[in-house]
Amino acid sequence: MIETFAALLLAHVLADFVLQTRSIAETKRSPATLLLHGAIVLATAQAATGRIDAPELLALAVLHVAIDWTKTKAGASGLGPFLADQAAHLVTLAALAALRPDLWAGGIWSGLVWLPGLMALGAGFILATRAGGFAVGLLMRPWADVELPTGLTDGGRLIGLLERGLIFLLVIVGEPAGIGFLIAAKSVLRFETTSKDQRAGEYVIIGTLASFGWALVFAYATLWLMGHLPPLEIARSAP
Repeated sequence: MIETFAALLLAHVLADFVLQTRSIAETKRSPATLLLHGAIVLATAQAATGRIDAPELLALAVLHVAIDWTKTKAGASGLGPFLADQAAHLVTLAALAALRPDLWAGGIWSGLVWLPGLMALGAGFILATRAGGFAVGLLMRPWADVELPTGLTDGGRLIGLLERGLIFLLVIVGEPAGIGFLIAAKSVLRFETTSKDQRAGEYVIIGTLASFGWALVFAYATLWLMGHLPPLEIARSAP
């Protein structure tokens, strides 16, 4: 069951956070766009499980589209609806993995015993970095009018991706103490902004804590999931 869930999780995050373009996200009221997104969900699920003969994957794609349609129809936006949407998707993944735990075992990748662990690692990294960017952005949206010093185009977004990626990697390799140095470095670099303007300072602090917290949650969740999967000992699996 856990191998099936890891494969489905990677498929989900690829479909929602890597292959879903801004155009798709912004035009989901269109049936054609929803069908396109559903096709991507189905394709990634089939590729990840190594199965094209499982009708349950088609049902998963239909449920995914139904969840997205419901959210779009309700006109919901913000962090709460985003988290609720993702929670609903995760419930469907877990339910399918529980109902059809043999999906992975019957797929073409089942002989690669280390692959589910690698899939869990990849899914966790995408959730910590890419999905975290959306979550933190939605959290900070109410204070979008805060004036920050002009910087590089998309510089803040890239900094957020890098810091969450570094936190994730530090936890995964067993060096979480290094996160303290990352916090100290960012505090020094942001000192002038936070000391001269209280609103801007609070904006930076909230965003930083949210970004760090998100990355930590998904890093440790990834460690937990990988702990229930065969280890990533690729070399030993070779004949």
